[in-house]
Amino acid sequence: MSRSNPFKWRHYEPEIILLCVRWYLSYPLSYRQLAEMVNERGLDIHHSTIYRWVQQFAPELDKRCRPYLRPTNDSWRVDETYLKIKGKDRYLYRAVDSQGRTIDFLLTARRDAQAAKRFFCKALSAVHTQEPRVINVDKNAAYSKAIEELKAKEELSKQVEL
Repeated sequence: MSRSNPFKWRHYEPEIILLCVRWYLSYPLSYRQLAEMVNERGLDIHHSTIYRWVQQFAPELDKRCRPYLRPTNDSWRVDETYLKIKGKDRYLYRAVDSQGRTIDFLLTARRDAQAAKRFFCKALSAVHTQEPRVINVDKNAAYSKAIEELKAKEELSKQVEL
């Protein structure tokens, strides 16, 4: 996407590509359902084409939209859950503020202090977040260890409560 025109040599107009990507990311639609919707409107687009568009343009859209997200408040709720992806356990870390706005999330293969620390670093570096006053976590010991390490490195204020 560093090229001057990321849509150069594309068969369809940029507006159509961005509309398909936005619909896929905004609504719970499969690639096949989205292709069917577009085909009903007179365009012949295969679901694998929409898949390739999403893979190429979604990271760039995420990068460009993040600065415009609503700012979060300073009360965080953090939790993790496990998911089965291709038969293997993966852990989804997620943080929301007290009003339910998503701060950030991270999908990782491990559930340890290093993964928790990586998640907190990612959440703290987000443009739309402010440093937390309080972080509500469950009884996972990895969270307290990660927060203590961040406080020791002064990446997190010493006043943050658990």
